[in-house]
Amino acid sequence: MPVIEPSVTKQEIICAETPGEPCGLVVFGASGDLTRRKLLDSLFQLYLRDLLAEQFYFVGCGRKPLSDDDYRDIARQSIVAEGAADEQVAGFIERIHFVSGNYDDPAFYEAIKTRLTELDEKFGVDKCHIFYLAVPPTLYGTITDGLGGAGLARPSTTGKCPQARLVVEKPFGTDLESAIALNDRITRSFNESQIYRIDHYLGKETVQNILMFRFANAIFEPLWNRNYIDHVQTTIAESIGIASRGGYYDQAGALRDMFQNHMLGMLALMAMEPPTSFEADDIRDEKVKLLRSIRPIDLDSWTASIVTGQYAAGTVSGEDACGYIQESSIPRDSTTETFVAARLFIDNWRWQDVPFYLRTGKRLATRLTEIAITFKNVPHSMFASVGLDEMPENVLVLKIQPNEGINLSFQAKRPGSKACMSTLAMNFNYSDVFAAQAPEAYQRLLLDCMVADQTLFMRQDDVEVAWRLLTPVLRKWAEDRTEPYKYPAGAESFSEADALIQADGHFWRKLLQK
Repeated sequence: MPVIEPSVTKQEIICAETPGEPCGLVVFGASGDLTRRKLLDSLFQLYLRDLLAEQFYFVGCGRKPLSDDDYRDIARQSIVAEGAADEQVAGFIERIHFVSGNYDDPAFYEAIKTRLTELDEKFGVDKCHIFYLAVPPTLYGTITDGLGGAGLARPSTTGKCPQARLVVEKPFGTDLESAIALNDRITRSFNESQIYRIDHYLGKETVQNILMFRFANAIFEPLWNRNYIDHVQTTIAESIGIASRGGYYDQAGALRDMFQNHMLGMLALMAMEPPTSFEADDIRDEKVKLLRSIRPIDLDSWTASIVTGQYAAGTVSGEDACGYIQESSIPRDSTTETFVAARLFIDNWRWQDVPFYLRTGKRLATRLTEIAITFKNVPHSMFASVGLDEMPENVLVLKIQPNEGINLSFQAKRPGSKACMSTLAMNFNYSDVFAAQAPEAYQRLLLDCMVADQTLFMRQDDVEVAWRLLTPVLRKWAEDRTEPYKYPAGAESFSEADALIQADGHFWRKLLQK
C-alpha cells in the first residue's frame, strides 16, 4: 500500500495513468491511412503525456521502399504538434524507423528480426515486441505465419516481457466460419493470451464509463432491470458516406462493419451482469454470457426484427449528397445496406421482454452515438385530476460522440401555477467538467497493449458468439436477395425503420446533439 502524502489524495493515486512498459511497437501497413490518421498521433500524444516508456521505439513496416528519414517525414506530417516544443517533436521522431519488404517474403521477417535486435540494444528494450496489423484482414494469416517462421511470435522468455503481443483490427472475419478459420490461422503462431482484437469504440471514455457508472454507484444498479427499464435505444449515426472505403464497404455493409463489433460490444457492456472483479477476463466472461443470451433474430418476420436501408441522393448539412450507388467504385446494382435497425431481446432474468433497439446508418442527418435508457412510467399519476395523467418517461442518455457525456431527464415543478410541471435535464459533458477533450480512443487502447491489459479487447469466443447471432441473417439475405429500402441522404430515419419501433408504441429519438 503506497504511503499517501498529505497533499496527495487516494483518488489522485488511483487516477494516475500507468505508463507503458519498455517495448518496440511494430506496425504493418505503416504508410496506410489508419497509421497516418490515428496511430502516429495517438502515440505522440502519449509521448507528450509521459506515458511512453523512455525505452520505446516504433518500427513501420510496408511494401514501399522508404528509408528511416523518408518515413520520419511522413510521421512528422501525421502528428498534431500544436503546443509541443521542437525538442519534443524531435525526441519522438528519432524513435521511428522503417523496414520495407513483401509480406509473403520470409526474408522480410528476417530483416525485421535483425532490426529489432539492433533497436532492442540501442533503446534498452528487453525483447518486448508488439505487432500491430494495420492491414486488410486478408493479410493477417500471411503476416502471422511470417512472424512465426522468423521466431518473432514467441520469443525467448529470458526477457522481462514473456511473450510478443499481436494487435488486429476489425473486421475479424466476415461470418462465423471465416472468423473461426482466421483464428485457427493466427493461432498457429500466437496463442489467445497474446492476441488483442481492437475495437476503437470500446476505447471511448463514455463507453468505458458504462462500467464505472453501473458498478461504482448504488443509485442506478438496483433499477437496471426489467422491473424499471421500459426499453433501450442504441444509435450510431454518421453524416458521412463511404468516402474512399468503397471497395471494402460494398463487401461488408453496415451489419458487418458496425453491428457485429461496435454495437454488440456496447450492448454487452450496458446489459451484462456485474463481473466478480475489474480483471480483464472477468469482465470479458460477463460480456460473452450476455451475448449468448440474445434471442436469435426471427428470420421469418423481417419487419418485426431487422430492417435495412441504403441511402439515395439527398441533402446533408445543406449540401447535396449523391446516393450510395452513385459513389465511385460502387456497382450500380449494389444491394449493400448502409443502414440497419434491429429489435433484440435478451433472454435472461434481468432483461426478459425488454426490447433493445439498435440502429446505425451512413449519410444521416448528423453524427451521433448514444445509448438511451428509457425508464417505465410511474404506475399511478396523482396529478391526473389537474390534467397530468400521462407524463414523459425518465431517460438516461450515455453520449458517446461527438460530445461525450451523460444526460438525465426527469420531471420537476416550474415556478408559477401549483400544477406547473416540465421535463428538466441534468447534463454532464466531459469537456466542460474536466476542461479538456477526452483523449482519442486509440491512445487508451495502445497504452493498454503496452501494459498487457486486455479488458477492452475482444476475445475469440466474444467474436464467435456475435457472428453466431448474425451469420443466419446474412445467409437469409443472400438466399432471398433481399434489397434494402431507400432513404434520402440527410434523413433521420425512414418509414420502414420507424415501423419496427412504433409497433411497440415507441419512437426513435431525434438525432440531436445536446
